Amino acid sequence: MKKLKLTAIALGCTLTVAGIIYAADHIDSPNVTGQATDITDLYVFQGENKSNMVFVANTQGLLSPGATGTAKFNENTLIQFSIDNNGDNVEDLVLQGKYDAASGKMNVYGPVKPTETGTKSKLEGAVKASVAVTTYGASTPTVATQNGISVFAGPRDDPFFFDLDAYKKVIAGTATAFAKPGKDTFAGTNVLSLIIEVPKSILGAPASGAVSVWATTRTKI
Repeated sequence: MKKLKLTAIALGCTLTVAGIIYAADHIDSPNVTGQATDITDLYVFQGENKSNMVFVANTQGLLSPGATGTAKFNENTLIQFSIDNNGDNVEDLVLQGKYDAASGKMNVYGPVKPTETGTKSKLEGAVKASVAVTTYGASTPTVATQNGISVFAGPRDDPFFFDLDAYKKVIAGTATAFAKPGKDTFAGTNVLSLIIEVPKSILGAPASGAVSVWATTRTKI
């Protein structure tokens, strides 16, 4: 299996298994913006089934409706959730998603202890779940569940709310606060989402129930 190198990193987070957390990183450097490696958001939260946790990585942000129909996951890009459950800032488990262009499906691997940590990765173990990528404009999303793991992959409306114009004014000193409710800069734009729901029991959470999670995209060397 070819090794993969780090291409882009989203913000990480620490949460209890009953909590909710998100991190956002829209509008990256020119080498990343608009590419399959561009991560816009990381969300981790308790599922509707309280025994499960949901991991969400959104990529390729600021897609216009006209561009969303042709946007695709890249088969040479690995989307990885790294999970640290002992507080040493090293991933103890990884949950991976990789697109297979031949079948049009997103394959999920893990959660599993990685054989490599840090800036290098490889696909770990066998495919645990697989789902056809939902097409833009589909009336209902395609969700598949295998081995207790549920997965969705496809376009979604960007859920992150941010008033960029007000932010710029605050930074420039021409405003002292954001308006309520403000103007959503990302309204009308889309992202490609990978959403994976897994049982908490396979995350190896400590007695405190706190785990750290970060998301990365990696490409083949």
